[in-house]
This record gives sequence, structure tokens and C-alpha cells, in this order.
Amino acid sequence: MLMLLRDALFPLIVFLHALLIGAPANHGRGRFARATYGVRRVGQLPTKLRESSGLARADSLQGLWSHGDGGAPARLELVALSGAPLRTLDLPLLVNVDWEDLAQDRAGNLYIGDFGNNRNQRQDLAIYRLHPGAGPLPVVDTIAFRYPDQHAFPPGRGRRNFDCEAFFWHADTLHLFSKDRSLRQWTKHYTLPARPGRHVATLRDSIRLNRPITAADISPDGRTVALLAYGGVFLFSRQLGQRLFDGPKRFRALPATGQAEGLVFVNDSTFVVSNEKGKLFRATPR
Repeated sequence: MLMLLRDALFPLIVFLHALLIGAPANHGRGRFARATYGVRRVGQLPTKLRESSGLARADSLQGLWSHGDGGAPARLELVALSGAPLRTLDLPLLVNVDWEDLAQDRAGNLYIGDFGNNRNQRQDLAIYRLHPGAGPLPVVDTIAFRYPDQHAFPPGRGRRNFDCEAFFWHADTLHLFSKDRSLRQWTKHYTLPARPGRHVATLRDSIRLNRPITAADISPDGRTVALLAYGGVFLFSRQLGQRLFDGPKRFRALPATGQAEGLVFVNDSTFVVSNEKGKLFRATPR
């Protein structure tokens, strides 16, 4: 019972801690400048998406795709930027074990990240690729994978950094960011080929951000990566020949968004965030 209570309270404890600490420490990777963004609430997701856990653009219909958290029905919901429902895409051949984020490639394919791993014991991690316009039941391809540095399922409690709630697609590669379930709060950056099959992820880098990462996206021009966290968002400028975490960095506190779980760029500089209560917020640079 005590273990279950501790697991249930852990997100709340980390969330409150994140609100108090402000910008992350340097940790030898360069300081975080202040990101000047105006943030305002712009919509409300429908009730069936109150635990929205991922966002992706739907360019042709000027809307957003989203899905429920683990255990929710296996389907995608298309909503307007205001949150108004537009379309439901049922995926009866899939199971929502723990869907945590959405990504989109330049061909319009969507990638569903079924890689939530709260207890760090899953050995069936997968990303599903589909095209939402390919008929009522689109063909679904599976990208199965494992982490190269996980050797126990689960590892010891101080080494449980194999949960994931954040990824994006860029240049035929999927970029994943871990959610550390320990109090150390390191974020690891992995990559995978964006093609069906069984793969071993490549560990690219890690950085201590002092808070869990819950969503990720890259701007359409490929210049900025946003990592959403409890209480704020990290913005990394991509530099040719540099690892992502070595480039220029900014941080914007988001205390009013609550426990935010989804993020998507709607243009090269503006992004939309959703929280666990279905509220939508737009962040625009000043």
C-alpha cells in the first residue's frame, strides 16, 4: 500500500517542486536564457479528451490530432484549434497500452508513441505509423524498439529512466526524450529510424533539467526543439554539427497551464499546449 501511495503522489510532488525551482541549473551545458512568450488560453478539448496526452498538426484541415492517455480507447480525435471536435478515427486493431505522444512527418503520416512505461518494466514498446487519410481503417505499421542501456525490467528505483512521453519526427528519424521516474531528473535523448521493424534505439545525449519531460515537437523550419515539462517549456536551437543540448537554450515558465501533457508547433515560432484537464493554451513570441 505504501508503494502504491508513493507512486500515486510522485507526479504531484515533482510538479510542485518544478513550480518552485524556476529555470534549470547550468549543469555544465550552458545557461538557459529567458524565453519571452505571451501565453493565453484559447480553447477546451471535448470531454472524451480531458486526458489528452499528445498533439499533432492536421495541416489540410487546419486542426489538431490528439488521443487519450493509457487505457483510453484506441482512436485519434481531430479537433479545431478551439478544441471543437471535427472527426474521430477509430483504430480497432490497436490497443492503447500507454499512448503518450503524437508526431507527424512531411508526408502526413502520424506516429503514435505507445511507450509510456511508468514502472520501467515494459518490453513491448512501440510506435505506430499510419496515414489518417487512407480510408476508414488506415494501414498501421509498427516500429518496435528497446533501449540500449536498459538491462533490468524494472531496474533499481534510482535508475528508472526508461519512461517516455515525448518525441518528434525529423528527417526520417524519430527523436525520443525520457521521463525520469527517479528524483535525479535526467532527460535522455534517443533516436530511432522512422521505419517499421524491430530496432535498438541510439542514445545521443542526456541533460539534467530538474523536471520530467511530457511532450516534444520541432518547429516546421527544423530550427527549434521544444520540450514540455511540468511548469515550463525548454526551447533548444539546433546548430549544425552540435548535439541538441549543446546549442543555445531558453526556458519559459508555464505556471498557469497546470500539468501540461501535449505540445505542437503551429508555425515556426508559435506552439499550442494542452493540459490534463483539456485546456488549450497558445504561446506566441513577443
